[in-house]
Amino acid sequence: MTKSALPVDGEQLQRDIEQIASFGAVDADDGRGRTALPGDEANGEARDYLVARLEEAGLDVRVDAVGNIAGRWMPPSADPNAAAIAAGSHLDSVPRGGIFDGPLGVFAALEAVRAIRESDVSPDCGFEVVCFTGEEGTRFADGVLGSTVATGKRGVDETLALTDGNVTFEEALERIGYRGTGRLDASEWDAWLELHIEQNSRLEDARVPLGVVTDITGTVRCHVTIEGEADHSGTTAMTDRQDALAAASELVLAVERSAIEAAASGSGTAVGTVGHLDVEPSVVNVVPGTVSMRLDLRSVERTEIQAQLDAVTSVLEAVKDDRHVSTTFDCTYDVPPTPLSAWCRDTVLNAAQDCDVEARTLHSGAGHDTMQVADVTNAALLFAASVGGHSHSPKEWADWDDCTAATTVLAESLAQLATTDEH
Repeated sequence: MTKSALPVDGEQLQRDIEQIASFGAVDADDGRGRTALPGDEANGEARDYLVARLEEAGLDVRVDAVGNIAGRWMPPSADPNAAAIAAGSHLDSVPRGGIFDGPLGVFAALEAVRAIRESDVSPDCGFEVVCFTGEEGTRFADGVLGSTVATGKRGVDETLALTDGNVTFEEALERIGYRGTGRLDASEWDAWLELHIEQNSRLEDARVPLGVVTDITGTVRCHVTIEGEADHSGTTAMTDRQDALAAASELVLAVERSAIEAAASGSGTAVGTVGHLDVEPSVVNVVPGTVSMRLDLRSVERTEIQAQLDAVTSVLEAVKDDRHVSTTFDCTYDVPPTPLSAWCRDTVLNAAQDCDVEARTLHSGAGHDTMQVADVTNAALLFAASVGGHSHSPKEWADWDDCTAATTVLAESLAQLATTDEH
């Protein structure tokens, strides 16, 4: 039980998350899942529910041109010219994802602001509850779409012109009624906090309900193509082959090997994954002629990511010489490691102590909207313990008491940030 006087309603938080889970719900043998991609019907229903809840709580709602939603509350005690404190997350999911990734952060932010509003706290500034568009990268962009626009890293017009191959992003937003106007500007906030499920078992293993993130991993995503020559599998001698898949297999193993080496010799956070392969012509009796691959390389240390990139380059050069194939290598998504604000992090740790909630510091191996926002203002990322460490899966789960405790710390942190002398 927490000591905070802020009236956080854990049952309402649970009801909100379970309601969001009903939009795009998928059948699952184990757990509870949902599919809500940016601009689809389920995403639109989730947004409608959020807007209704924001308005019920007395917040003024606005939607920007790329569908970012913000609900603002200006306390009577606040200086209207003071920069606001913001909190939130996202409502889109991966296909067959879990119910906590994103919605926990959005509705925890709403519940935190509502609790502050119903307390005797006298904040010096306003608050914004934010839902960013397209964090997961499942449609239209590789990820963190709305926060990239909100931080000025991508223009509105070029973002609206993005396509999934069938419709533009602008058309998808218009279909669900969330093509707003203007641009949410994250640099105007004095601070930003995001609560998220951990997506790992470190907190559960330590029996600690709350994590406070020190750094968010850097992520580089690359596209590799290997061109060989398609030939008959029975009549083409092994010495005459230009097998694109055999060449690709060397790269897959090299990505794994270089990540293991970087993790063992450095920060321990390096990971490397080949998560997508397209093989052509993909016929059992044809030597593969073309392979398209997508790589995901991460670490909290930029030098460790570079070491992995160097390993990829080295292997591609080797297979070109040894296997007589041609290759292309293109990295279109490159987000550097992100250290988070010491001021915000210390505030959260102090708030956890005040609320009698045990917390520990740790890094984030997943990317979040916070890594974009941290480039333009003070930012912190909080984790609620994951059951079994599962995420991006119907097995994703968090104990409701842990969610309530983390939300209470979030509320206390927002209140302290909004009344600090540094504000």
